[in-house]
Order: sequence, then structure tokens, then C-alpha cells
Amino acid sequence: MALQIFLVLSALIWLPYGIYCFFVPESLAGSAGLGAMTATGTTELRAMYGGLQAAIGVMAAIAVFRESLRRPALVSLAFLTLGLGAGRLLGLALDGEVTSYTGGAVVFEFASAAAAIWFHSREVAAPSIQPRAS
Repeated sequence: MALQIFLVLSALIWLPYGIYCFFVPESLAGSAGLGAMTATGTTELRAMYGGLQAAIGVMAAIAVFRESLRRPALVSLAFLTLGLGAGRLLGLALDGEVTSYTGGAVVFEFASAAAAIWFHSREVAAPSIQPRAS
């Protein structure tokens, strides 16, 4: 049950934020200090902050209902959020500035990665029982 709650929360965080960023990419200027100077830049914001993040949410949502996709979703969530968190943390070290957006994102990303790794380790340790084919 805790795993499903984690996946539901992941879906509820990533999917709406991705959809919002896709349709309102200019909102990132105020919250994250990002702005597009060209149509290509706007498309890039829509893809990375919109499409990618919405896809992470959809993946988590599907895994809530498809038990066979839970382990792959947990591995994906672990890698994606760990990569985001590590990149952001290294960026903080290089750039020397912590904002509330960046600090909150680092905490969220590392907490998500830790949760995904923990849930995955529990899933591997206690595999589901599959009925035998006759």
C-alpha cells in the first residue's frame, strides 16, 4: 500500500507540473529564473519541463495500476531523480547560489530517489507470487 501511495504522489506532483510547464513555460522565469529568448528556447522549456516531467508522472500513474511495471518505474524514478538531484547539487557547488526553488528541488529529488530505491529493494526482496502456467 505504501508503494502505491508513493507512486500516486509521484504522479500527482510530476504530471500536473509538467502539463503546467508545457502550457505556461514563461512561469519558469519567476520560479526557476529560466526564460526563453527564442521560439527554440520556448520549445526546449516545453520539452524538458513539460513533456519530460509529465511523462514521469504518467509512468508513475500507470505503475499504480500495472503491478508488472512497478519495478521498472521505481528504477526509472530512482535514476531520473538521482540524476536531477546530483546535477542540481553540483550546479549549486559550481554556481554558489541556493534559492528556495533550487533548495526545495534538491530535497525533493533526493528524497524521491531514496524512496524509489527503498521501495525497489523491498519489491526485489519480496517478489510477488505468480501463478504457474499449466
